[in-house]
Parts: sequence; C-alpha cells; structure tokens
Amino acid sequence: MSRELLLLRHGKSDWGVDVDDYQRPLKNRGKRGAQRIGAWLQQQELIPDFIISSPAERALGTAQKCCKAMGIGAKQIHHDERVYLATLKQLLKVLAECPTAAQRVLLVGHNPGLELLLEYLSDAPIEVPEDGKLMPTATLAQLAMPEDWRKLESGQAKLLQLTRAIDLPQKFRFPSPDGKDLRDRPAYYYTQSAVIPYRVHNGRLEILIISSSSNKHWGIPKGIADPGHSLQESAHNEAGEEAGVEGQVEQEAIGGYSYPKWGGDCSVTVYSMAVTRELPEEEWEERHRGRQWVSAKEAATLLKHKQLGPMVIKLEKRLMD
Repeated sequence: MSRELLLLRHGKSDWGVDVDDYQRPLKNRGKRGAQRIGAWLQQQELIPDFIISSPAERALGTAQKCCKAMGIGAKQIHHDERVYLATLKQLLKVLAECPTAAQRVLLVGHNPGLELLLEYLSDAPIEVPEDGKLMPTATLAQLAMPEDWRKLESGQAKLLQLTRAIDLPQKFRFPSPDGKDLRDRPAYYYTQSAVIPYRVHNGRLEILIISSSSNKHWGIPKGIADPGHSLQESAHNEAGEEAGVEGQVEQEAIGGYSYPKWGGDCSVTVYSMAVTRELPEEEWEERHRGRQWVSAKEAATLLKHKQLGPMVIKLEKRLMD
C-alpha cells in the first residue's frame, strides 16, 4: 500500500439558522475544529495533494478552513455534488475517478456515507469509542490504500488513525511559519492586506472610510490574505465585502504597518485603489457598516491606525501635485 486517503467529516453545523439543509453553515466551534484538523495535518506532514469536498455549505466551509490552516488555497478544492448525502456506491465512484498521481487524497463529506465507506474499506473491525460515535463532526480518518482505486473491494485499506478535533488540546495553538512560536490562529491570519479606496471628485481627492463592525472607529477595507490569492486580490475582495466598492488596485504597495492580535503581530500591506463602482446597498455584503467619503486630511485624522495617515497624505501628494 502506497497511497493514502483522508476522510474528514464536516465540522459542527449551526441548526439555529433558518436555511435548508444544503445551506446550513458551520458554528464557530465547527470552524475552529476544521482549523485544528488542518493545523494538525500540517504538523504531521500529512498535506494532501488532491482535495474533494461536498459543496454543501458546512462541508465546503470545513474544507476551506482546513486547507487554509495547512497553507493551501481554497481554489484547489474540487467540488463534487455526488459527495453530498452520498451512498457508499457513490463515494466509491468518486474515489475511482481520483487521479492516480495523487498520493494522498482528502475527502470532506457527511455521515452516514463516510462511516459506511470507512467500515467498508477497513481490513479489520473498527472499535467504536465509548460515546458510540465512530466519526462525529470534525473527525479525520487516515487510511493506507492500495495503489489502484478504480474498483475498491471491501477490506482493501488499513485504518492508521482516527483523530477528533475535540480531542486536540482545548487551547490548541498554531505554529508560526518558522515553527518557533505557537499562536492563537493559523499562520495565514497574520498576513493581511488593505486598500485605501479613493476618487477624485470636483478636483479634490476623496478617501472612502468605513466603520468597524462595532461602529466604534473608522478604518479602511482590510482582511486576511487567503492562501492562493495575492495580497492585491485579497485586498480587492475586502473592498467589495467591507466597503461595497470595486476598482483598480495598484500593484505597488503604498506602505504597511503591524498591530498585535491573536497572540502575535499582524502584518498589513496597504495598497491604493481607484474606485470605479460603488455598489448599491442591496449588493453590499457588509452594509451594516457605515461608509463615508472624506477629504484626505479628514481621513488621516479619523483613521484608527495612525500609521495610515502619512500614507493617505502621500497618496494625495502623488495624485494631486
């Protein structure tokens, strides 16, 4: 046996949301569980080279959180409708179509299908834990598999280990990129990017500032740079979500700053963005925020992170002189 299969059941989902089963999201506990499994896979050097997920919200969210914690971009996840509420036969067909070059495959899905697949493939009876749950939410099964998956028979795999996110340390900490420190969030959380959205209106430079989620201070669109996206792409996405604007992000950064959070220092690279479209309220994802066009001088005064003030003035000087 030389290939491996990782089976991951989605994290704890939120039954308090009034949506259909397919759209049911993860609870915060479910998100954290997916991140812990991802960080654990990275620490164990069990990074998959092919990833398949059910497109249902709770499964796809699990796959995304897990992959990002491993440093893998969500773009690498293959969505397969057959995995949603799949039968054993359907899951075997999905595995049969995995590329033979993939030496370690991660399949993210649902029960009872995953448990049926695990029991079918295992070459020995699996001892069920005392709580009676073989694969509760955010549980990962690692199996040694035969080389050929085109027609898998019963008992062809060996279960190497079952890992539950809930059994990992309660205050699970994530390694920094150099492995020297442990921090409160996956490594990618600490690399961020932001944009200063601007327009020239009546011969004057104006800056779009947005309120924080709590409406306690003013800032600019900023967020975590997702693995698989450039800093500019991530910043552009944040502008759309947080400020409801689209535009052209410059390739060269205008500056940067850092701030303490999650037991470490977040590094923010800042770009300027010429706004080409302001989304209407109904298209603005985070319309609970306030947004306001102000002069460069006002923005430099109002922005919470004072390191942004000189960048705004620098932008005004470059564009208006």
